[in-house]
Amino acid sequence: MENTTQVPNITVNCTSSGRHAFLFILIPVIYSCNFVIGIVGNGLVVTVIYCYIKLETVASIFILNLALSDLTFLITLPLWATYTALGYHWPFGSFLCKAISGLVTFNLYSSVFFLTCLSIDRYLAIVHPVKSRPKRTIFYARVTCTLIWILAFLMSVPNMCFRDVFFMKDLNLTVCGLLYEPNNTNRILVGMSLMKSILGFLIPFATIITCYCLIGKAILDAYHVQKNKSRNDEVLKMLAAVVAAFFVCWFPHQIFHFMDILVNLNVIQNCKIVDIVDTAMPFTICVAYFNSCLNPILYSFVGNNFRKNLLRLLKCTPPLVVSHPSLSSKTSSISYRGSEILHLTTNKVVL
Repeated sequence: MENTTQVPNITVNCTSSGRHAFLFILIPVIYSCNFVIGIVGNGLVVTVIYCYIKLETVASIFILNLALSDLTFLITLPLWATYTALGYHWPFGSFLCKAISGLVTFNLYSSVFFLTCLSIDRYLAIVHPVKSRPKRTIFYARVTCTLIWILAFLMSVPNMCFRDVFFMKDLNLTVCGLLYEPNNTNRILVGMSLMKSILGFLIPFATIITCYCLIGKAILDAYHVQKNKSRNDEVLKMLAAVVAAFFVCWFPHQIFHFMDILVNLNVIQNCKIVDIVDTAMPFTICVAYFNSCLNPILYSFVGNNFRKNLLRLLKCTPPLVVSHPSLSSKTSSISYRGSEILHLTTNKVVL
């Protein structure tokens, strides 16, 4: 039961900003679609990898952890959908407010870190397959994943500590949010927001796009010795799709997240601009959340090996007990087709 006796009272300047009837209908529907698609897609990834592909490649370990990270976030969507459908009224109490907000931040950092590590692994596997083999081991991959989980949890703790429920007297609502006050707390919240933008987007995006540009350059350099260039084109399109999906899903949210900080700090006080920010924010969040649905498609379903095992799963075919290929030949996720096409060494390309 919701406890309203100990909820701090706050007032707002622009009481009608972002409070449009269509938002309270459309956003919950989008959240629900994201929830269904994400649970099914990531659930299939976890099942196929665990039952058929097994955790015997670095890529499969990163993809499995990425899917698990997305699942931990997706389970919070029904609560956010309910919160929005009720007109931003939070009926679940302080504990769940802190817990699921922490899970969202936890997923933000863990998923983007796994994507970054997967990009680095694909770069090493395709561009430097021989030199990187001693470091691209199952042991190092599991240690890296463990460190990512710990780091993501630590980075989500501040959000859980400062997030709480507040009663808005002007709107007669109990909301779940962060309260910006004119004291040292403001500096902490601004620091958290900057950390989210820098560590949760800018640095990972720069790393991801650098890795995939170098992979694309390596494939283009190998064009003159390739017999089937259409497959090279397929890999380049796949790499472009990965980078574009990450940028398109997260960049709008980062822009409006920064504007939302300015609103909370009273740098932006014009109610029309505040209304634009408050109206756009839920949509940018939906787009950002949709990245959790795209991840299994971009990083798993595009692989022929994954699709074959998925069909076996759907046909209820038991896993085959066979020896697995070596790390250099068994691939999954984004590098699957790329590693089929070329094998780059230090001085030459070997078909």
